[in-house]
Amino acid sequence: MSRAGAETVEAWIERWLHGSELSDRLDPGEAPQLWGTRADALDLRPTRPSGLELATGTSRSSKARGLRSAAGRIRMLHTFCHHEVQAAELFGWAILRFPDAESAFREGLLELLHDELRHARLYVTELERLGARYGDLPVRDWFWERVPQCTTPLAFVSLVGLGLEGGNLEHARRFAAAFRDVGDESGARVQELIAQEEEAHVRFAVRWFAAWTGGVEFEAWRAQLPGPISPMLLKGTPLARDARLRAGQDEAFLDALEAWPCRPSGS
Repeated sequence: MSRAGAETVEAWIERWLHGSELSDRLDPGEAPQLWGTRADALDLRPTRPSGLELATGTSRSSKARGLRSAAGRIRMLHTFCHHEVQAAELFGWAILRFPDAESAFREGLLELLHDELRHARLYVTELERLGARYGDLPVRDWFWERVPQCTTPLAFVSLVGLGLEGGNLEHARRFAAAFRDVGDESGARVQELIAQEEEAHVRFAVRWFAAWTGGVEFEAWRAQLPGPISPMLLKGTPLARDARLRAGQDEAFLDALEAWPCRPSGS
C-alpha cells in the first residue's frame, strides 16, 4: 500500500478495507499518525480481496474433533485466521462508524486492529507449516453479519470486547488443549499466546463499558447485545474465570454469566 504523507487514519482504514491484495489485508503496515475530524462519506463495509472466496450457504461452527488429520487442522486454522481478519476490520469499522467517540477510545481501537492482524499472521504461519495458505478455503463473514448491528460504541464493546473476545478466552484455551492432544505443539502455543493477549482486549472493553455505564453489571451488558445474540453464545464451558478476572470482569458478573440461562430468583 502506498504511504501518502498527509493521509489520515480514517482514509487509511477505508483504503485498507477496500484494497484488492490479500497480502495488504493481512499486513497493511503502520497507520499514519494524523487523525481526521470526521469520517463523513466513507464506505464502511469491506470488500474481499482477490484470492479470498466467500462461502455460500451455512457452515457448521468450529469443533475440536477432527484435528488428528492435517486437513482438519488446516480447516480450523483457516477459520481462526479469518476470525482475526474480521476482528481487525471491525475495529477499523468502529473507528469510522463512531467518529465522535473519545479520542482515547478510537486510538485504542487502532492498537487492537494491529493486534488482530498480528494474530492473523501467526495463523498464516501455522497454515504454511502445514502446507496451506490463507485463501485456500472459502470463508464465512460471520462477524460482519452481526457486529454492524451495533449503533453505539457501548453496544460495540459489549458485543465484541466483553462478548466475542471474552468467549475466546475459553475457546482458545480449549483449542490449545485439543491441538496439544493430537501432538501439534506449535498450534497449541499459538492458541495460548492469542488467549493471553486477548485478555488485554477484554480489559479494554471493560474499561470503556465501566466509563460509560458506571460499572460492569451483567444485566446492563446483556441489554446492549443485539438480538438474537445472547450470553449463551458468548461463553465457553467451563469459564476461564482466572483469565476473565485478570481482564477486569468481577465475580458477580462471572457468576451471572456462568448461570445463564437461568430463571430470575423468585420466579
